[in-house]
Amino acid sequence: MADRELDALVVRAPDNVLYLTDYWCMKGYDLAVFPREGEPALVVLEPQAEEAERSWAGAVELFAGYHPADPRPPTARAVETAQALIRERDYERIGLELSLGTQASDRMVGEPTTYTRDFFDAFGPVEDATPLLVEARAIKTEQEIERLRLANELAAEAMEHVRGLLRPGMKESEVGAHWESYVHGAGTGYRGQVTLARGFSLVWSGPGIRTFTATGSRPVVEGQPTLFEIWVCCDGYWADHTKNLCPGGLEPRYAELEEILTAVYDEAVASLRDGAELAALDRTIRERIDAAGYPGQPSHPVCHGVGARAHEPPYAHQAGGGVMREGMVLAIEPGIYWPEGGGLRLEDNFLVTKDRAEKLSPFPDGIVGV
Repeated sequence: MADRELDALVVRAPDNVLYLTDYWCMKGYDLAVFPREGEPALVVLEPQAEEAERSWAGAVELFAGYHPADPRPPTARAVETAQALIRERDYERIGLELSLGTQASDRMVGEPTTYTRDFFDAFGPVEDATPLLVEARAIKTEQEIERLRLANELAAEAMEHVRGLLRPGMKESEVGAHWESYVHGAGTGYRGQVTLARGFSLVWSGPGIRTFTATGSRPVVEGQPTLFEIWVCCDGYWADHTKNLCPGGLEPRYAELEEILTAVYDEAVASLRDGAELAALDRTIRERIDAAGYPGQPSHPVCHGVGARAHEPPYAHQAGGGVMREGMVLAIEPGIYWPEGGGLRLEDNFLVTKDRAEKLSPFPDGIVGV
């Protein structure tokens, strides 16, 4: 902030509010005012006052969700409260999330609250704070790593739970419901360290395995993998995995595909270290998949950051730059898919250290038998 000559940031995205203040808002109306010097302040909807008081913020300013003398929506009162804080503290150069593309939802619903242009015009001449937040968030603190470990371990426990239930003929949606209910039920209060846990899943089996499709009523297929694209959120911090279960003996064609993709995956993981180029990782994965006879795959990204969102920078892309840094947590996810349906993806979260990567989930990679 000093390098950019910013006196304070005003952030609205729930994941950035969480990152800067340790407060995960309920509805997404709340704001954080984060100064270059001094304590941050939260602008909070009245019913969340007690939760906000447990944050790192040095001040909590409340606004009403409904006011009998003010028919405007609550976001207008939130903005005015933040404006008053800025005037009171004589902040001149303000940073806003001007280039924010997407955001994590609040902890109430999967419907992020977004602001109109009036919000961005409310603070006068401002600078874009998004690049600064991206840079800071890419390197995890010890506290963030602890939370990410909890999310990863809970995701693995939920997989073990479903592993004991999976049977041929079950609907994909039924399987996903078992996994999600375990995350929410066992994860809320998990080890006395998680206030709220939510799970989100995409489940595909056999020929239903494709990219960019939804869970359906297709049956679990014996001898073929059932793929779990899964996300766990523990108090605003996420895990992002792809795991695979197979009831019965694995068909030879899938065993061959698993061998190919595991070799690509292992090479990618072995390359994770401080200073390694992100573009080179993307290039290597795609070149190896091409050489195995599957050119142009996969259609989705093969590496991204994980933290206060399930998908956040940095991203590995050949057209981009950047290097890995110690303290980053990266999801590695190569995949191969057949045109007629079916295929395989492997994914886990890895903490980058000086000369290697630490796998955060205890659940195995590859195709796990049931």
